[in-house]
Amino acid sequence: MSIYAFCLYKYFPFGGLQRDFLRIARLCHERGHQIRVYTLSWQGEIPNFIDLRLVPVRALQNHVVYRRFQRWVAADLQKQPVDATIGFNKMPGLDFYYGADPCYIAKTKGTIPWYQRFNPRFQQFYKDEKAVFSPNAKTEVLLLNQQQKNGYQQFYPIPETRLHILPPGIAADRVRPDNADAIRKALRVEFAIKNDDIVLLMVGSGFKTKGLDRSLLAIAALPPAVRERCQLIVIGQDKAGAFIRMSRRFNIVDRIRILPGRDDIPRFLFAADVLLHPAYAESAGIVLLEALVAGLPVLVSDVCGYAPYIADSGCGALLASPFKQEDFNALLLKAIEDKDLRQQWQEAGLRYAKTANLFGLAARAVDIIENR
Repeated sequence: MSIYAFCLYKYFPFGGLQRDFLRIARLCHERGHQIRVYTLSWQGEIPNFIDLRLVPVRALQNHVVYRRFQRWVAADLQKQPVDATIGFNKMPGLDFYYGADPCYIAKTKGTIPWYQRFNPRFQQFYKDEKAVFSPNAKTEVLLLNQQQKNGYQQFYPIPETRLHILPPGIAADRVRPDNADAIRKALRVEFAIKNDDIVLLMVGSGFKTKGLDRSLLAIAALPPAVRERCQLIVIGQDKAGAFIRMSRRFNIVDRIRILPGRDDIPRFLFAADVLLHPAYAESAGIVLLEALVAGLPVLVSDVCGYAPYIADSGCGALLASPFKQEDFNALLLKAIEDKDLRQQWQEAGLRYAKTANLFGLAARAVDIIENR
């Protein structure tokens, strides 16, 4: 039996990274390992197999908090060593890093003035990334797709042997069940949505990054008669005020519902007609694959790591880079008006889901950790 320490800055039940962390930790436990978790905050139920250690550090700036977190964890591990340390945020001293985030240097290149690269925040995040990806580091890196790998290799000559691309990891409850139509009807009754109205769905924390503003603009651009038949349901852990104000400016506030994160996402996947994901950036986007196996058509920007699965399966359409709002507007209108096209997308996704490896992330990650 081994003791594994998992490190992540924040845990809340509805984040993709957080759900992956918990699946991997749970599977490690099921294989007989002890699980210790270091985090700054934990929301929700604490599984009984976890030795949770809330790190008591504070600061006014996040990068300072993270630096103090790293030092506190290192000191605690010095006193009570473990067999492997697995990080879900970039930091020094990791044996394994689960790479849900894009390359920080690639992300900031061309988006911040050159002089900001000398500020403490940039330097801290760059230092943390180098600690994981420098050629001399010993951290094994678990990545979600080839696009991510290519992004890091542009800036870090990391040996191939340290990079591992994981298959996706969808929860089994996302797969479309035999009673999906009944679930659809029940949810629409609950939310007072007519059976023939179009439900557009967005799921994910970080409304700005996920492109909620782009979706609001596209809905505002719909012909009035079409717009009156649509409801956009947004589910995620984020501040909604700016987007509610935006929907009021465009007179579409009655077409929008913004809900906090919740644990019954499958009901919405089965009840909706189209998933919108016009993200500005997305390392992976597990909700894209959850929609695919649920039989929900997807409109997604091609910058998302899992967007190729949508293209390969034929269960929706990709928004090409550079993003053009007018293209998204036209594509959304087409998806709403063409019921036969939506049916084709749904059937294509469900066929693809029967053969593709979309469920093996946790098992593969644990295999790599155990075989170190």
